[in-house]
Amino acid sequence: MKVSEFDFDLPQGLIATAGGAARCGRLLVVDSGLEDRWVRDLPGLLRPGDLLVVNDTRVIRRPVGRRRGGRRGSN
Repeated sequence: MKVSEFDFDLPQGLIATAGGAARCGRLLVVDSGLEDRWVRDLPGLLRPGDLLVVNDTRVIRRPVGRRRGGRRGSN
C-alpha cells in the first residue's frame, strides 16, 4: 500500500478552521431516584451541606506489543 493511495481532493469549505463546541460531561443525580443531568447543571443542584464525590481516575492504557512464538504461531 502506498501513501499516494490516500490522496484525495478536499474542498476548502470542508476544512475546519476552529475547534468544535465545548463538550459538557454527564452527571448522575441521586436523590429520591436517579436522574441524568449535565455537569453544567451542578451549581443549581447543590445545597449547603451536600456531599460532592468526584472521581478523577484515569484509564490505564494496555501495553501494545506483538506476540512471539507460543501456540498461536509466531508474528
